[in-house]
Amino acid sequence: MYDNVFLSTTIAGELYYGAENSSRKKDNIRRIDHFVEDCLVLPIDIDTAKKYAVIKAKLKIIGKPIPENDIWIAAISLQYNLPIATRDQHFNVIDDIKLVTW
Repeated sequence: MYDNVFLSTTIAGELYYGAENSSRKKDNIRRIDHFVEDCLVLPIDIDTAKKYAVIKAKLKIIGKPIPENDIWIAAISLQYNLPIATRDQHFNVIDDIKLVTW
């Protein structure tokens, strides 16, 4: 098991989407299955949806849109007070997000 590795259902979906579009689909799905089994997958719920709405509204006001899935990832991060491991700089425009360079 990976210590302290949390995934949102959105991230799991992106991983599986990548596998579906790969040339080694079965192998990659199997690898993701094993990885996901060792992580705590955080579901999207009504609290996540409320945080999503606040983030998206603020991004609209400041004119800094980011990809939809990343707004959901940010919402989960805020909801559970967890950092996001990423190299995507667009998360920097969201207040109160903790980032870890990945």
